[in-house]
Amino acid sequence: MTKFWKVMNTIYEKTMLGIFIIALLVVIYAMYDTWYVFDKANDRSLLAFKPNQVNAAENDDSPITNDMVGWITVNDTNIDYPIMQGVDNSQYLNLDPYGEFSLSGSIFLDSRNSKDFTDPYSIIYGHHMEYGKMFGALDEFLDKDYLASHKNGELLIGRDGKVVYKLELFYAMWTDAKEEMVFDPANSEEMKQFLAAQGFDRDNRILCLSTCAGDASTKRCVVFAYILEN
Repeated sequence: MTKFWKVMNTIYEKTMLGIFIIALLVVIYAMYDTWYVFDKANDRSLLAFKPNQVNAAENDDSPITNDMVGWITVNDTNIDYPIMQGVDNSQYLNLDPYGEFSLSGSIFLDSRNSKDFTDPYSIIYGHHMEYGKMFGALDEFLDKDYLASHKNGELLIGRDGKVVYKLELFYAMWTDAKEEMVFDPANSEEMKQFLAAQGFDRDNRILCLSTCAGDASTKRCVVFAYILEN
């Protein structure tokens, strides 16, 4: 019996050691995955390919894919990214601007919108990442004081950015991902009427910036901006 229990103790110890090693590897992987996602979201090397920059690479040499339709900047925030547009609204959820897999995805224009932003109402999406990366800063705009001090931005059109519009951010709210008035570009008149009821009735084109509130939630934070002609 003594020999039997020794064998059982050895098996138990090895089993527990194996479980500990597996648990440790899972923790290490989770830490690496978290770091990797954040590192991708924090990749500022993209700025080297921002149009109209003094030291920018030539557009023809840019590794950003040809799906790039513009660039959005919101002053005094981390929002300073190329805008992609896929064949549908799923393509760039998990692809970075270089066309490589990335859980942080890209900032992208609704596939139903015109790529030159001439529609009355355009929608741009981005993941809500930590530390205000990607569109992680959008919920800050729900604070009216923050919105008032971060209302200016810029929209560059195309890969060359030769057409430049100023952005004026003016309103933010929570909504549901299934709210067709907000998330269908064809509903521009209904959206304009809604915003007019909130006291915003200017006749400029409108840009909607949208991000999620959590992985398991259909709640969305949306921020609206006027596209201003120069």
